[in-house]
Amino acid sequence: MVKKSKGKNTPFYGVLAVIGIVGVGAIAYVASRPKGAATTVEPAAVAAGEPQGYLLGKADAPVQVIEFADFECPACAQFATLAEPDVKKRLIEPGIISYRFYDYPLAMHRNTWQASNAAACADEQGKFWEMHDMLFDQQDRWNGAATTRPKSRFQEYAKAIGLNVDQWEACYDAQKFQARIKANEQFALKRGAGQTPTFVIGNKMIGGAIGYDRFKALVDSALTLAKADTTKPAPSGDTAKSVAVPAKGPGGE
Repeated sequence: MVKKSKGKNTPFYGVLAVIGIVGVGAIAYVASRPKGAATTVEPAAVAAGEPQGYLLGKADAPVQVIEFADFECPACAQFATLAEPDVKKRLIEPGIISYRFYDYPLAMHRNTWQASNAAACADEQGKFWEMHDMLFDQQDRWNGAATTRPKSRFQEYAKAIGLNVDQWEACYDAQKFQARIKANEQFALKRGAGQTPTFVIGNKMIGGAIGYDRFKALVDSALTLAKADTTKPAPSGDTAKSVAVPAKGPGGE
């Protein structure tokens, strides 16, 4: 009876052993996977009237870039203050890339929704990017660790960048653009952004506060692909056009 019972259980224990080996292998892969590694993502179109990013640069630039970011995220502030000035000067201003910022407010950050609200109301007066820069530069003065009432700080920034402060305040108090912020957040989730910041550069998605050199290398790769597409023969009776459209993929704060 004992021998017979062991015979019946042998396949079961064999299966457990295989599962254990596979599990260990999977853990080893995740642990050894390099941080900041870019992944290829499938093309996807953004429907009209859906989430609205904040555009910087020429909309028809050869390389399209998306950033999903949280105004209270330290890594986002790191990128915005250290790498982004070079991105603007060397890649956006020359027309190499278009750049779209989408709000991705994380629940762990107490004041991030208010910050997105402040930026959206600055955009109403055409000064989103000025507020964007102020929010990241002054993040340690208004974040959840510094205050539970960030509005007064935001008012200072609104005045400093030349907004009509009364108009801005009315917009801020009414939370006029909460639907837009929410749509941007949902867009980030649908696209698979797993951390802040997450960038989609051409057909690559990469998470983390990458430096300018890494950012430019991804842009160069996307630009090469875009140029290659423009050299392909056009369909009969049509003109070939290449648009690097970002898409869904994994992210990782």
